[in-house]
Amino acid sequence: MKPLERLSAYGKGEAIDRLPCVPIVGNTAARVIGVKVGQFRGNGPLIAQAQIAAYQLFGYDIIRIFTDLYTQAEAMGAKVHYPEDETAYLEAPAINDLAHLDRLQPADPYRDGNLPHHLEAIGIAVDRVGTEVAVTGAVTCPFTNASFLVGAETLARLMLKEPDKVHRLCEVSLETCLRYAAAIIDAGATPSLTDAMSSSTVISPRQFREFSLPYLKRLMDFIHGKGKGATLHICGKTAKIWESMVEAGADCLSIDNDASLTEAKQAVGERVRLMGNVHPSAVMLQGTPADVRRATLSCIREAHDNPKGLIVASGCSLPTETPFANIHAMMETVREVGWPVSATEL
Repeated sequence: MKPLERLSAYGKGEAIDRLPCVPIVGNTAARVIGVKVGQFRGNGPLIAQAQIAAYQLFGYDIIRIFTDLYTQAEAMGAKVHYPEDETAYLEAPAINDLAHLDRLQPADPYRDGNLPHHLEAIGIAVDRVGTEVAVTGAVTCPFTNASFLVGAETLARLMLKEPDKVHRLCEVSLETCLRYAAAIIDAGATPSLTDAMSSSTVISPRQFREFSLPYLKRLMDFIHGKGKGATLHICGKTAKIWESMVEAGADCLSIDNDASLTEAKQAVGERVRLMGNVHPSAVMLQGTPADVRRATLSCIREAHDNPKGLIVASGCSLPTETPFANIHAMMETVREVGWPVSATEL
């Protein structure tokens, strides 16, 4: 089956050949075509070429156009450092003086920063393989993007002392998210939501509900209004906010390796699809194919019977140097298990 056929049939409860599977390759795609990660900057065609080639090599079920978390913040004025052959990182926030808060403006995804190049990559992928596989564009969610606009430490202080300023940051950040999500949908793809700083490893569940949830909900309501589903990934520990993530409107929760698929299934599995959660570093990067097989089987064993379904995946984006043999091992394991899953044979 082609990926789109598989996902469609799975959602309808019809016969499929295997569970959907998405090792989240990220910048590992650069290795597939023999280029350096830094070459992706400002080069939509190269991003598309790499992601299409990775999909064709490994045969997974969703293409995700992604290079780093900072594309929206950079488009709003943040300074991002691009190493020659590593994933980009935040060098300086958009503003260093809160007196300049009102200077922040939503980004234009067709003009600002690297957003136009990511949209170009999305368009190319949709044109070339969009009839057979779902193409998504990564959107950094409002709260996380807000942290890149002023810096994580400043945002943490503002949450305690000047919460109104956090809400102002999240409002302008949300507007950028809405514009970029609309552009992704107009390009024929689906937004894929990432919200690293909303993790319970970083902020409390109470802070999540106050500062992140309202903006996530408005973003997902917008995406649903455009006829698209919403997959939400939050890194680290998330068990205490699963209910809120579902309340926000997520159709699929991408579960980090720090969380339990079994517990997620028991808590919210009747309302939302689960995705995850083989460890991207300890297993996919540092392990052997046999390790990957065991970890993949463990994920299937835990959640193949989730009422709303399971997408077997890595717990987060794979490190750039993840061995190809390990990615193949994940895919081969899912193919070997097939469908329906026989729990007694796992």
